[in-house]
Amino acid sequence: MPNRRARLSPQSAHGQLAAALAALREGDDVPVDFSPEALAEAASAAPADTELDLRRIPFVTLDPPGARDLDQAFHLERSGDGFRVRYAIADLPGFVPAGGALDREARQRGQTLYLPDGRIPLHPAALSEDRASLLPGSDRTAYVWTLDLDAAGALASARVERAHVRSRAQLDYPSAQAAIDGGGADELLELLRTVGVLRIEQERLRGGASLNMPDEEIVRDPGGYRIVRSFALPVEEWNAQLSLLTGMAAGRMMLDAGVGILRTMPGPDEEALAAFRARVASLGHPWPAELGYGAYLERLDPASPTTPAVLQAAASLFRGADYTPFDGEPPQQTVQAAIAAPYAHVTAPLRRLVDRWGLVICAAICADRPVPEWVRASLGELPALMRASNQRAGRLGSQALDRVEAALLRDRVGDILPAVVVEVRGDRARVQLDDPAVTTQISAAGCSAGTHVDVRVVAADVATGAIELTLVARDADPDAGGDSNSESAAPNRSSGAADAA
Repeated sequence: MPNRRARLSPQSAHGQLAAALAALREGDDVPVDFSPEALAEAASAAPADTELDLRRIPFVTLDPPGARDLDQAFHLERSGDGFRVRYAIADLPGFVPAGGALDREARQRGQTLYLPDGRIPLHPAALSEDRASLLPGSDRTAYVWTLDLDAAGALASARVERAHVRSRAQLDYPSAQAAIDGGGADELLELLRTVGVLRIEQERLRGGASLNMPDEEIVRDPGGYRIVRSFALPVEEWNAQLSLLTGMAAGRMMLDAGVGILRTMPGPDEEALAAFRARVASLGHPWPAELGYGAYLERLDPASPTTPAVLQAAASLFRGADYTPFDGEPPQQTVQAAIAAPYAHVTAPLRRLVDRWGLVICAAICADRPVPEWVRASLGELPALMRASNQRAGRLGSQALDRVEAALLRDRVGDILPAVVVEVRGDRARVQLDDPAVTTQISAAGCSAGTHVDVRVVAADVATGAIELTLVARDADPDAGGDSNSESAAPNRSSGAADAA
């Protein structure tokens, strides 16, 4: 499930917050620069040829505006009573020979890292934003999935094969949504809506749920830093369903063949579900007993200031996600609980290491060829590599969010702000401020889950991300100083990074 992610607006990319975020990149564990050997390999490597030519298929890409690392291109058409989905995935395996400099460096990185002020790519830009990217008008080799759906959108058959492709256009989410809403969309976008809606219904039927965290843009203006939220457009959700469909097809293909690597996650236990119900009720969004988890998330009001906190709670409900390799007997755990199906990562090889293995495995299965020895030999190494990468991404994300939240409160020092107590654990309480939307910790003294409280901002250090708050009695004098008898005896230092640890 996705975690909260914020980005710094271009016009705000200066000052204290920008400096604090830049300092994060200087850590010993952050791989910013590529070795000369990796750069040279990226400039010279070329994928093997393939006989299959699908350049007649008018593929398009659909991404955020300005994106250059284009992993996927799609084409949709009606097929009898159902639909045919073609999903082309960048042929990154063709550019990265096993055991080479690029392979070694990619294994150390694991994934593209995203920070509020930019990203640290998995592969050099010469590959991820140029030679391997499915840019429009460029001939490329790609792993092309052909997914046949019935009239209800259920998967009937799937295969994948390497082929020559050429994307016709680079679409972006806002323009595509505007065309659909304005009645000017072409047949391809209309089919994307049709198939996307059908796949969302299939998700509901199997008990899965999509968690769409809002995009958070941090803007600096004369009044200080503020946060601007926007939720995913419908076209983004429909597009995401194509990726989920492909990942589920890959997971099932691997299980049937007895070799592969799944993305697995156990379902939440009763204790976790009870805690989640209590937490969202305290935020003013009770989960009705008769409503399924996915349906509950769908009904959340995007305009509510506490909805992002509910989504954060939902993101932490499912824990224990891992990569599970197997070669022979299928693993005991095969399902990704939030998706409610077997699932494998195969759609983002430019940005995620494990997808390279998944694509090669599935292509070999469909071609009735042995899975390459380098793949089988290294399958067992992938979980540890991806765990280390995920831990690095989580740590950096948490530290970056600490600094963003400190920036949001920097100019509010001394202010008394309303908040809700989300949960109490031991001597610490987690509170969610109403505005700005900061989640942090204070002393549990005087707090109980679900109650609305007032807190005074004592300090906010953007450089470290540390925040100090004190609890203020509701009948306190708002002009009282920090040593008011109505406040807790000592300020409480909190940071998301410390809490995550």
